Amino acid sequence: MRAKTIRTTRKLALTGAVAAAGLLLAACSGSGSGDSMGGMDHGGKATTSASAAPSSAGAFNDADVMFAQMMIPHHEQALEMAKLADGRAEDAEIKKLVGEIEKAQDPEIQKMKGWLKTWGKPESMGGGGHGMAGMMSDTDMKALSATKGKAFDRKFAELMIAHHEGAVEMAKTEQTNGSDAAAKQVADDVVRTQAAEIAQLKKILERL
Repeated sequence: MRAKTIRTTRKLALTGAVAAAGLLLAACSGSGSGDSMGGMDHGGKATTSASAAPSSAGAFNDADVMFAQMMIPHHEQALEMAKLADGRAEDAEIKKLVGEIEKAQDPEIQKMKGWLKTWGKPESMGGGGHGMAGMMSDTDMKALSATKGKAFDRKFAELMIAHHEGAVEMAKTEQTNGSDAAAKQVADDVVRTQAAEIAQLKKILERL
C-alpha cells in the first residue's frame, strides 16, 4: 500500500510539472512568430519600451524649471512695455510690432505657468527678476512711460532690443541644457521670433 501511494504522489508531481512547462511555453510563444521571446524580460524590446515611457511623456530638469521661472516675468515685463505704447506710440510699425509681441508672449506665459504647476514647482524664483538679462529697471520703465510720440518710439525700440536680447540669451541656454520637449520648443520659438524682431527694431531705429 505504501509503495502504491508513493507511485501515485510521483505521478501527480510529474503531471503538475508537465502542466507548468506547458503554460510557460504558451507564455513564451504568445508574442507571435516575429519575436518568440517578446513576452519575457530578457533586456529586449518589451523592457526597453516600458522604461522609455516616462521620457517620451516629457521628462524635465532644473534647466527647464529655471527657464520657465525666469521667462514668465521676462515676458510679463515685455507685455507691460507693450501696454505703454497705447496712446504713446506714433510709428505704425512700432504699433504693429507691439500687437505681435502681445499675441505671442501672453500664450507662452500661460504655457509656462502650466508646466510649473504640472512639475510641482513655484512660478516665481523670488527677487522680482530685475537681475535677469534684458530686464528693465523701474527707472527704465518710468522713463519710457514719460515719453510720447517719436521719442517714445525710439525709447521703446532701444529698450525692447535689450529686452529681447536677454530673452534670446535665456532661450539659448534652455536649448543647450533643457530636457523637456515642450520647453525646448518654446525656446526655439523665442530665439527665432525675437531675433527677427531685434533686426526689425534696429531698422526702425535707423529711420526714426
